[in-house]
Amino acid sequence: MPLAPEPIAADPPASTAHPLLTQSWLDLAFLHWAVDPADVSPLLPAGTVPDTLDGATYVGLVPFRMHRVGWFRLPGVPYLGTFPETNVRLYSVDAQGRRGVVFRSLDASRLIPVAVARALFRLPYLWSRMSISHGEGTITYTSTRRWPGPRGAHSRITVRPGVLIQEPTALELFLTARWGMHNTSYGRQMYLPNTHPQWPLHRAELVECDEDLTTIAGLPTPLGEPASVLYSPGVAVRFGRPARPGGIPTP
Repeated sequence: MPLAPEPIAADPPASTAHPLLTQSWLDLAFLHWAVDPADVSPLLPAGTVPDTLDGATYVGLVPFRMHRVGWFRLPGVPYLGTFPETNVRLYSVDAQGRRGVVFRSLDASRLIPVAVARALFRLPYLWSRMSISHGEGTITYTSTRRWPGPRGAHSRITVRPGVLIQEPTALELFLTARWGMHNTSYGRQMYLPNTHPQWPLHRAELVECDEDLTTIAGLPTPLGEPASVLYSPGVAVRFGRPARPGGIPTP
């Protein structure tokens, strides 16, 4: 019988003493739309169902800057491990009650990390031409897909960060306090846990959003106005070893 979903909490449920991967996520914008769980259920990996809050699940569009990806305890790589990224993500829960995210696409501007992530973890990384620029109180993220396609898939997002959130709402915690990723790798279900400090979250104004990444990822269109727009300067992240469906870490 499936276990009840783990509590939603701003802090991770466990520590990561021996990380598989380390990295920082910087200058993040979180755009989210509420959708019917029935619309996303076919898009999730086997062994997971849509995670919901008050009967709704969410589609996330999250542009940010990946910074210094590193393996184990080695120093992060300054060039190949640092690049803009934009992901389309869904929210999932498995039979062990582990809440997570499912990535429908991850556009990134470095070809070698894209190829490695596709080969090792079977993640839907895609090579794109990308930039992040700062204006007068705004941040603009742009992306145009190169490989494997569809070529020209794009996003242009501008947000204006606002005040720091002292007490996140239940929805803001649901969307950001995620401590793992669900995926299927070479025919096997996989859960990759992560830990990081509490998010420093700011509410934000969406100035511009021109994108087709969510539609190409199989989500309903049009999505309309987002239910939540947030910004964070970022956190340092540690990934643990992948776990099998029963929760047993891989060797």
